[in-house]
Amino acid sequence: MTQSPAQRFSVWAPDRERVSVRVGPGDRPLDAPPARDHPMTRDERGWWHADVPVGPSDAAHPLDYAFLLDDDPEALPDPRSAWQPNGVHGPSRRYDHAAFPWTDTGWSGRALPGSVVYELHIGTFTEEGTFDAAIGRLDHLVDLGADLVEVMPVNAFDGVHGWGYDGVLWGAVHQPYGGPDAFKRFVDACHARGLGVLLDVVYNHLGPSGAYLPRFGPYFSGENAWGPSLNLDGPGSDEVRRHVIDDALGWLRDYHLDGLRLDAVHALADRRATHLLAELSAEVDALAAGLRRPLALIAESDLNDPAMVTAREAGGRGMTAQWCDDLHHALHAALTGEDQGYYADFAVPDALARTLRSAFLHAGTWSSFRGRTHGAPVDTRSIPGSRFLAYLQNHDQVGNRARGDRMPEAVRPGLLACGAAIVLCSPYTPMLFMGEEWAASTPWRFFASFPDPELAEGVRRGRRREFAGHGWGGAEVPDPMDPATRERSVLRWEERDRPGHKEVLELYRSLIALRRARPELADPRLDRFAVGASGDGRVLVLHRGALRVVCNLRAEAAAAVLDRPARSVLLASAGGAGTGAGGVETGAAEVRLPAESFAVLAT
Repeated sequence: MTQSPAQRFSVWAPDRERVSVRVGPGDRPLDAPPARDHPMTRDERGWWHADVPVGPSDAAHPLDYAFLLDDDPEALPDPRSAWQPNGVHGPSRRYDHAAFPWTDTGWSGRALPGSVVYELHIGTFTEEGTFDAAIGRLDHLVDLGADLVEVMPVNAFDGVHGWGYDGVLWGAVHQPYGGPDAFKRFVDACHARGLGVLLDVVYNHLGPSGAYLPRFGPYFSGENAWGPSLNLDGPGSDEVRRHVIDDALGWLRDYHLDGLRLDAVHALADRRATHLLAELSAEVDALAAGLRRPLALIAESDLNDPAMVTAREAGGRGMTAQWCDDLHHALHAALTGEDQGYYADFAVPDALARTLRSAFLHAGTWSSFRGRTHGAPVDTRSIPGSRFLAYLQNHDQVGNRARGDRMPEAVRPGLLACGAAIVLCSPYTPMLFMGEEWAASTPWRFFASFPDPELAEGVRRGRRREFAGHGWGGAEVPDPMDPATRERSVLRWEERDRPGHKEVLELYRSLIALRRARPELADPRLDRFAVGASGDGRVLVLHRGALRVVCNLRAEAAAAVLDRPARSVLLASAGGAGTGAGGVETGAAEVRLPAESFAVLAT
């Protein structure tokens, strides 16, 4: 008699005495017939395994499963689940990565150096808030000139709407966005248009609802700012580290991604001789060699430590790049005039020029916000600027303001144009936040949709308390649990063609096109990059090969002295109102710019 084929189920639960897997057809509740519990067998490493027969009648149904630990009657989803069709509290569902019909076999990847990155949030990029709806807007990114799309976290979290940083199952795609197949359709569609895809992943903590991981094993040890800290160097940490690395490799391999953005890596406490990031970097490099396309790891780090982006061979962590908040803070302070909190050190006249020259303002220097010295200097001879992402806005810097207000609320169009020119003509890797390119009027606020009323109220109170510490009153803080808070954060695509917005969009397109047409604007060599500045720091000259990018941040016309005469104007703004010569005269080593304007000059 022919034996029925079997599917293997495995889970790591080293401290449990008994583990069973409950398996049943996905079109019926898992606690109802014909679901059955199957005892599992433990191996010497604390992994439990069971081979479950699958009959011919079962093959026509999706297969759901969950684990039972010791005498606990609650069936828990798989910590390594790839699919949670019924939410983070429901059973996991088997998913076959090989079944998806990819069309990107000719995709050779997109390297980070020289690229322009575009950060977006699937849930607010379109009104529908799905991967399939986002596909309909990808041609806009192509027309803009973006190279890489950085997608905020898409792993499963409780509720329908949220930022994604409250995820609890690292490898399962959020079902309200469309689930795993929809994410693959999105990546496939990006690649068909020449766009690479980066994914924001969060390994430093779990969200507050559906965090069952600690019930299975010693995944956490100690605390960080968001709760329990990942166990990366204690007993049992080999399997914890392996879980992180396998998850990262799975996203890159199974979803054809071009890189990962690693959230808040400064919260990963690891005292081992080889840091988790260096170990991950080595494994990702090996995968890239096998796939024959570049794969990027971009760290979000608050350490200002050049070792983060230093090659492993030179004793560093081997990250491809990192977000550079110092560049943001210097630009933000210069354009808005804000000087509270962590902006205080960036409000001095020379802060923007100094930070542009070397990526970090805090480089072993005093940080008044931290009350201590902070960071270490970047060796500009050996570390290229492409390893630092520069941006005027991002989800954190907008969303962590009480009202989620974007820069155009506080900054006049001419200054915004100057900021865009500095970012897009710098030696750093530029990143735009969705809607920035047309000066979107929509805020981007913190929102969540936890079904548990007690948790929802706790989030409300916590958010008000957090903002009160930054000087915002409770009346200024939108209710994060109100569906209207998310709805107001959705981009209004019709704005792109309206006065005051279409001009900004054209300016961004022109700047990106110029960056592509003139390679010196993307040259990442910091030792070939110079910044001249006036005494008040409001007139800047960026030296980019034979080009000079002159920015006048003053409210009145100003002159800038160049090191050699300007021959022609390649691109200019006049108060942000156009992209022609902008009233700039050439032929002399001194150029005069209108108030709050920039010019890119050939010398």
